Amino acid sequence: MKDHILQVIKQIEKEYEVKVLFTCESGSRAWGFPSNDSDFDVRFIYVHKKDWYLSIDRGRDVIEIPAHDSLSIPMDQLLDVSGWELTKTLKLFRKSNPPLLEWLRSGIVYYKAYSTIDKMRAFDTRIFAPTSCLHHYLNMAKGNYRDYLNGQEVKIKNYFYVLRPILAAK
Repeated sequence: MKDHILQVIKQIEKEYEVKVLFTCESGSRAWGFPSNDSDFDVRFIYVHKKDWYLSIDRGRDVIEIPAHDSLSIPMDQLLDVSGWELTKTLKLFRKSNPPLLEWLRSGIVYYKAYSTIDKMRAFDTRIFAPTSCLHHYLNMAKGNYRDYLNGQEVKIKNYFYVLRPILAAK
């Protein structure tokens, strides 16, 4: 699957005229509890060409395949690929965005170029805002409880979707 993911990333660079700086796994695979039906939550950070930054009317700062955007090559149905432009990423980094902080510490890295991510990792303990992260994870646990544990039949994996953010908050 890694080769296919790298092929998809290269195609995104080509079709969206971006340079991907970092690609990692997020979600259940990164957390160490994938199930047989788990998808691959591939997340990436990218930069546009200079003209995008010099434009008065900037375009979208997110690429989401297949949710919002498309790709000209066939893509495995288990792939959920989403990326943030670097300026957006840095603004979220400044706010101690928990999903971004998780990306930076993901144990499954598919691709890394340049030193941007290393510099962000070295700085993340200085920008870390515990209160912001606490609220994020507790709200996530509450939403996951509402969405996953109130049905007639509950998958074992869904208990982890509630427990993981509680433990992250702790």
